[in-house]
Amino acid sequence: MEPNLQHILFLDIETVPIHYQYSSLSLQEKELWDKKWLYSKDVTAEQQYSKAGVYAEFAKVVCIGLGFFSEGKFRTKAISGDDERLILIEFSELLEKYFNSKHHALCAHNGKEFDYPFLCRRILVNKLPLPKLLQLQGMKPWEVKHLDTMEMWRFGDIKNFTSLNLLAHIFGIPSPKDDIDGSQIAKVYYEEKNIERIKTYCVKDVVTLARIYQALKGIEILNETDIIYI
Repeated sequence: MEPNLQHILFLDIETVPIHYQYSSLSLQEKELWDKKWLYSKDVTAEQQYSKAGVYAEFAKVVCIGLGFFSEGKFRTKAISGDDERLILIEFSELLEKYFNSKHHALCAHNGKEFDYPFLCRRILVNKLPLPKLLQLQGMKPWEVKHLDTMEMWRFGDIKNFTSLNLLAHIFGIPSPKDDIDGSQIAKVYYEEKNIERIKTYCVKDVVTLARIYQALKGIEILNETDIIYI
């Protein structure tokens, strides 16, 4: 059964490598990273390190953007900072307090392959308990309350990958990539040290995500005047 719109927590995460440069890895970390790319013949392991930010074993969460519908408004919030553990604690406490029943659900774009597993892995790395909505052990597929707008758009086509930005374009929704995109997050974090810029970008993604979900469900898309930035 589809969850009520007011019971969905829309989310997006921004991640960066724990070490900005390959040269900063310890000898053991280099060996472990190199083994991941042992069979990649065209690009060296060091060159592949530009992708480190999407691997939970080598990266951390620096921002979690959240949004939910309440009383006709869409309320957004970003949890961010340098201390990943504190970010994950605040996120987990929010889930346990407000999104903890069988009626609640999470929604992300490509969430099933990135956001949800990344969060689970980093929560465990930080020795924290998994919130109820992220506990998947022993659950049947239809019991998992994880929505994914990319999966919804696939309509069963498992080969199809469509970006959030492309879906925004075809549905006539303002692009969230008017300043930076995901490939620039590590540079903004480590070189510019501008977490506020990352927060703004992340929240834009969450708003776009919610609008795309509405478009996919045939629901009237929310106006800018209906968005509350907490």
